[in-house]
Amino acid sequence: MNAENLRSLVEKQLTQSRRLKARLRELENETRAPLAVIGMGLRLPGGIATPEDYWRFLCGEGDALSEVPEDRPGLRAVYDARPDRPGRSYVKRAGFLDDVAAFDAKFFGVSQREAEALDPQQRLLLETAWEALERAGIAARRGDRLPVGVFVGVMASEYGERRLGRADKRDVDPYFGTGGGHCFAAGRISYVMGFCGPALAVDTACSSSLVALQLAAQSLRRRECRYALVGGANMLFSPDLMVSLCQSRALAPDGRSKTFTAAADGYGRGEGVGVIALMRLDEAEREGRPILAVLRGVAVNHDGASSGLTVPSGPAQREVIAAALADAGARAEEIGYVEAHGTGTALGDPIEIGALDATLGGGAAERRAPLVLGSVKTRIGHLEAASGIAGVIKLILMLRHGEIPAALSEADGPLNPMVPWDRMPIVVPRETLAWPPGSARRLAGVSAFGLSGTNAHAVFEAAPAAPTAAPAKARRELIVLSARDAAALQILARSVAPRLAAAGAEELAAIAHTLRAGRAPLPYRLAVTGATGAEAAAALTRAAEAPLSAGASAPSVRLRLGSAGAAIEPALLELARVFPSLTPDEDASAGPELRLDRILRRLGLRAKILRDAEPVAAQLEWGHVHMPLATRDAGETPQLLLDALAALFVAGADLRFDTLCAPGARFIGDLPTYPFRRERFWIEEIDEPTPSLQGEAAALGFADIGGEDGAPLRDELDIFLAAELKELLRAEEELDRSQSFFALGGDSFIAMLLKKSVEQAYGVDLPLEALATDLPLDSLFAQIGDHVLAARAPADEELAL
Repeated sequence: MNAENLRSLVEKQLTQSRRLKARLRELENETRAPLAVIGMGLRLPGGIATPEDYWRFLCGEGDALSEVPEDRPGLRAVYDARPDRPGRSYVKRAGFLDDVAAFDAKFFGVSQREAEALDPQQRLLLETAWEALERAGIAARRGDRLPVGVFVGVMASEYGERRLGRADKRDVDPYFGTGGGHCFAAGRISYVMGFCGPALAVDTACSSSLVALQLAAQSLRRRECRYALVGGANMLFSPDLMVSLCQSRALAPDGRSKTFTAAADGYGRGEGVGVIALMRLDEAEREGRPILAVLRGVAVNHDGASSGLTVPSGPAQREVIAAALADAGARAEEIGYVEAHGTGTALGDPIEIGALDATLGGGAAERRAPLVLGSVKTRIGHLEAASGIAGVIKLILMLRHGEIPAALSEADGPLNPMVPWDRMPIVVPRETLAWPPGSARRLAGVSAFGLSGTNAHAVFEAAPAAPTAAPAKARRELIVLSARDAAALQILARSVAPRLAAAGAEELAAIAHTLRAGRAPLPYRLAVTGATGAEAAAALTRAAEAPLSAGASAPSVRLRLGSAGAAIEPALLELARVFPSLTPDEDASAGPELRLDRILRRLGLRAKILRDAEPVAAQLEWGHVHMPLATRDAGETPQLLLDALAALFVAGADLRFDTLCAPGARFIGDLPTYPFRRERFWIEEIDEPTPSLQGEAAALGFADIGGEDGAPLRDELDIFLAAELKELLRAEEELDRSQSFFALGGDSFIAMLLKKSVEQAYGVDLPLEALATDLPLDSLFAQIGDHVLAARAPADEELAL
């Protein structure tokens, strides 16, 4: 081989080597891809219901603890202040949520019967998941099968225990299992919202929700889902667990975690639910999502062979923190703050602080500023399975604001003397601090350690600066709102209007885009237009004060093209100027009529095209409504389009507004979210006498319904079906017969019970095809009636003979 050939071979090998190395780096980056937090929803003690509430609380003073609520008689009954009493709890204070019996069952399509059996943890997970998605600008349209993964940490389901131990078991139905099973905490969210990504419930005790975060990170990085919801839930209903924890002296007698202090004497329990929405950072930036913080790395491990199953392990904690740093590609000295597990126990706190010092404090040779520690457990209690997500949301808020709230007050007394604080570059602040200097990046960690030995640590970074967009050009915007009922729509309009009124051109475009493309359309709707925020706010207020009604089913739309077709071309040019995203890379060779139809299709409209000699250029029609799209004045076209879309939206059309987005407009993450109704659904702990089964069928008065010849009368059968379904759903109001069985909260279980009731009452076999549960109730009852009458006819003929 001559020198020239050798040189050529070497160059080829080097090129191939560089290509392989680049591919390896690409694959390595995929497995460690940064993830953006794009939305949050929460319910925490002290009436904290929004991220804004949480930040105000963190920057304030005091705690959110209270005495056991009156609707938890079991917890109140086992209380005894003397800690040595067997079978008793010495704790009467904890971080309790407000009004956990309240739930908007109709919003989520849940019947009253199922809602009563549904664990409040699942109810609040539904609400907070919906809020996190709304804040992220993700419209949860059930039929879209969005690739959203759901990962929920949950360790106890005590609500269903209220039905255990009763002699009468008739209240134990399929909802007893689905209402409280851990798997349904995640699966129900995916079912209700139509998600097709992984749905997992995680129980590793106090680290559950942070372990759920790690599983979500893996799923996003492997592209098993595009978006992920990560949450945790914890509620205190069972006196048994409270007694057990007291018998092991795990709890502080005053119900408060006194983390890091000399007074630490156990942890204080708390309730809470939190959910965050995540996606890959590069995709979040491309989609214009609100980026609240960036998850850089997360790791999980186990204590292994430690000194006890429930005893924390310092070596294991050091290992999991180091693994999270490696996953984040971060150096120890870059971590400015850690939200510690910090339960406030004499054993646990020194072990954890020692592990933090070894990895992030004294063990970080290049550290220039002390590591700052805190734990929200001193303020709201230890939320057990939800403690990790409560710490994560606190951390995100701190990174956004660039401040560290006080971890302790002066009244909390001296720090734990078992910790050599003077030899550690670690501080526990007693006043609000600016973020520690010394690093170009704002990074922080959060820990959660499970009672069974499973540990988790995550590293977050402050969100990158939002891209600077060119100043928004003033243009008229379409504002849409929707709700399940008129009252909720009015509340939502009143809360959005002030935000609109204060908006400049850039924020108006972002608000409009978020409300149009980032919220799922619901039956009751409003749509207005405005060239300024003040004009849009005034129009919205007027519209909300008018009588409101639900939109009908999606109207059948026609596009009429008339004799003035020459006006369409200049109209299209004006639309392209005002709404450039609506006409991307349009094929200029296509005729104007075809291009107009394509624009409508991008907006979700499949219009039937009509051509005639009418003196119009183009107009949309549905029912008796006719709205022009193009006239001889091309400048009118954008307003005409928005007016038509507003009318179609209110009429019930399923429109897609993404392409109306103004150039550079991004989703806004702090707009008012849906105002859920607060209806009480609750199982009381006290046993109540249950009526005997004997005579129930006779009491209904329908079992022997018939005419003079013994044939059942259709109108009486209709009354029976309405009464029976109302009873099965446990509905308080008369059923809306224009709604479908499923829309009223029915499911396969209720359908089978209705089938059984009809068969027992009328002595027939009702085929499953008779229960077309997607039909309006009037049609469903008529169909069931046809089957019953047809099945009874032969028997009635025999009797007549």
